Amino acid sequence: MLQCIFLLSDSGEVMVEKQMTARRVDRAICGWFWDYVVAHAAGDSSKVLQVVVSPTHYLFQIYRNGVTFLACTQVEMPPLMAIEFLTRVADVLTDYLGDLNEDIIKDNFVIVYQRGCNRLLNDNYKCHGDITILDEMMDNGFPLTTEPNILKEMITPPNIVNKVLNVVTGKSSTLGSKLPDAAASFVPWRTTIVKDASNEVYVNIVEELDACINREGVLVKCEAYGEIQVNCSLPGVPELTMSFANPTIINDFTFHPCVRFRPWESNQILSFVPPDGQFKLMSYRVKKLKKTPIYVKPQLTSDSGNCRVNVMVGIRNDPGKPIDSITVQFQLPPLIVSADLTANYGTVDILADKTCLWTIGQIPKDKAPSLSGNLQLEEGLVHLHTLPTFQVKFRIMGVALSGLQIDKLEVKNTPSAPYKGFRAQTQAGKYEVRA
Repeated sequence: MLQCIFLLSDSGEVMVEKQMTARRVDRAICGWFWDYVVAHAAGDSSKVLQVVVSPTHYLFQIYRNGVTFLACTQVEMPPLMAIEFLTRVADVLTDYLGDLNEDIIKDNFVIVYQRGCNRLLNDNYKCHGDITILDEMMDNGFPLTTEPNILKEMITPPNIVNKVLNVVTGKSSTLGSKLPDAAASFVPWRTTIVKDASNEVYVNIVEELDACINREGVLVKCEAYGEIQVNCSLPGVPELTMSFANPTIINDFTFHPCVRFRPWESNQILSFVPPDGQFKLMSYRVKKLKKTPIYVKPQLTSDSGNCRVNVMVGIRNDPGKPIDSITVQFQLPPLIVSADLTANYGTVDILADKTCLWTIGQIPKDKAPSLSGNLQLEEGLVHLHTLPTFQVKFRIMGVALSGLQIDKLEVKNTPSAPYKGFRAQTQAGKYEVRA
């Protein structure tokens, strides 16, 4: 049972406070949490564990685009339930507001935090007072309604017309007049009447590749974290069945509530009634991959107060699709006085936080990109004792490097055969090369 949820800015400021139960949580817990962040992660809450134990509370937190979602409880509860609920809150707010950051939350504070309520719940009961998205998503500390489709029927997403009406009339124009029918449905994630259904469904495999290469150039670890994202615009209540050509490579997975678990458990088939619109059908992980698409070979040699840098980048295993948006960055060691770095391809920038960012884009066919230059050490130092770690980013459209492939997608209970589209994308996640 969660007692309270706070939304914190990058500076630790409390932007939103929502008490979920009668037992109020003092805001001082946010001060304790931020002191913990400063002490353990230099003020970066994205680097703090998602579960933190304070002297008085259990704390759960996630970080999204400069906003920290912090939940508190004084009783033991499954940590994954709290983290998953905070993730749902962040996803719903992103869906409502189009994006999520500190300024957007402050601009739409009324949507996030407070709404006047006169929604008719039934013939004999009418709600008076304040209602929020967080009120709809949790009841007395327990998750209640977390499906965006139903929430959008209860509270209309903000737009220019609503904002003008609110200013002119002084009244909220975004609340539905009744509970959505789907709230009592056996498929609460799907609206009962789908408007303007174009009879099409798109499936997108999006993967992030995490890899660690040691100083000898040996691949120590390589894993793919993926999502199957679906954009569904089908009429009625369709039945979808999706199968994979190679489901055995999947190691860990989580499903949207619409997925029936028994068909997957017996035959590795996804059977589901989809929500309308965009949703994440499945998350998964594929371990122990043996190949990476590109190589990065850094060499640093230091002597007599000077450090010579040479970094080469090239294609190691051609995925069959163009590799673009390639960047290589590393943090200059603290004892570096100055840096003189140039590249034969792309641009090199030294940022204010002493990060060297090498933007390559696509690797040309006629030459291998390389970066070289000198780092000047502080006076009195002969050798560089702390070597940087190189962070690599890239993107590959049209391929899933894990090897996962969709074999077939069947659609039933539709008036006519729908259009089905498929695509894949891989990008670098935590891709590190040690020098």
